[in-house]
Amino acid sequence: MEREDWDRKYAGDELLWRAEPNIFLVKETADLDPGTVIDVACGEGRNAVWLAERGWTATGVDFSGVALGKARRLAAARGVDVEWIEADVRTWVPAGSFDLVVLMYVQLPAAERRSVYRTFAGAVAPGGHLLVVGHDSENLTSGIGGPQDPDVLFSAADVVEDIEGSGLLVERAQQVRRPVATGEGEADALDALVRALQPGA
Repeated sequence: MEREDWDRKYAGDELLWRAEPNIFLVKETADLDPGTVIDVACGEGRNAVWLAERGWTATGVDFSGVALGKARRLAAARGVDVEWIEADVRTWVPAGSFDLVVLMYVQLPAAERRSVYRTFAGAVAPGGHLLVVGHDSENLTSGIGGPQDPDVLFSAADVVEDIEGSGLLVERAQQVRRPVATGEGEADALDALVRALQPGA
């Protein structure tokens, strides 16, 4: 979807997604010391705001001005400062490097995904981490919810291939289950998760 599509999706006063952070973000950052972080395609900013609350110097980038308006309001309500950048992550290149680069549920066709992941893998500072979480390819047949277009789904192995040559050392690459509440009870969505370290600090 393009910028206008996401602007329409984010329209309205209520948050499109929950205000709580993603469960895998919470788990995978528990052992990291706060530093600088960029949340790529951050949407309404819940993850960037949560990280800022925990002492991270946070930046969020998204091409939807509507989503970023909500992100600013969420940050203000929580009493934290986050730098919000309105830009298309398919073409925007960060000027510096970060101790943590987060790409969560960035829904792009495979060719665009590879380009974006390589760009942001290059933005991980020495000693820093890359964290990727997204809808797994098998979610279409064995999970629940998420996009129904197979071209925007991927496996952990796909991500590892995408970032090959970046110098990152893969610490974790696996399919994970994310509980989702439904009208018939709780069911599992299948996500792909990759955490990688840029050595050298």
